[in-house]
Amino acid sequence: MSSSRRKFLKTAITGGIAASLPLSAFKLLSPAEVQASIGDDKVRWAFLIDIQKCVGCGFCVKACKLENEVPYDLPVSRTWVERYVVTKDGKSHIDSPEAGRDGYTSAKVRGDDIPPEEITKAFFVPKLCNQCEKPACVQVCPVGATYQTLDGVVLVDRKWCIGCGYCIMACPYGVRFFHPVYKTAEKCTFCYHRITKGLKSACVQACPFGARQLGNLKDHDDPVTHTIMTQRVGVLKAEYGTKPQAYYIGLDERVR
Repeated sequence: MSSSRRKFLKTAITGGIAASLPLSAFKLLSPAEVQASIGDDKVRWAFLIDIQKCVGCGFCVKACKLENEVPYDLPVSRTWVERYVVTKDGKSHIDSPEAGRDGYTSAKVRGDDIPPEEITKAFFVPKLCNQCEKPACVQVCPVGATYQTLDGVVLVDRKWCIGCGYCIMACPYGVRFFHPVYKTAEKCTFCYHRITKGLKSACVQACPFGARQLGNLKDHDDPVTHTIMTQRVGVLKAEYGTKPQAYYIGLDERVR
């Protein structure tokens, strides 16, 4: 898409016309949407994260940035790792410096020293796009740049995205951001370019402790599917009705 056309569409949609008409009035059929049938209808990708195995090393974040052309030294990331420190007073202290990219080498949480005797619990929580079954981001995209494949993965067509930011605001998980180079919406794709070729996603491959796994929910012999179906797992923000497909083992009620 030419820069002039992108600018025109963005102005038209985010300007006065957009304020007076519903989003559906601007729903254009993008090349990406036309190809939204890509994928295998016998596959439904799902992510499994075992919080009990995550040590906050940050290898997953590094691997993701390098694999997906996300600037290494800028504060944006497709995936990140949060640290939770719970103290005796019931408070949760949460941080994720540099998205957890360099691990957690300091005992300070957001610059505050917490005496070890005051800590009752501490753990790490990897986060990424939940590849929702009913993705809010797809619903609000006025030009079809964000679309869902047949096997459940939500992708972004950089050539069609106009940078309006609607999808970023609609995502209840805060996983979307503006790519500082391409100036378009960006997010985790489960490394779709890898998993559709039989490879592991970059973060799964980089995790030395098996805290991250990716599987096919439609394959009952898949070990990830078996775990999800037989063990106690949880999802984030189920109340939003998006039906997230990122499942957690050991999910704490404090995690949102």
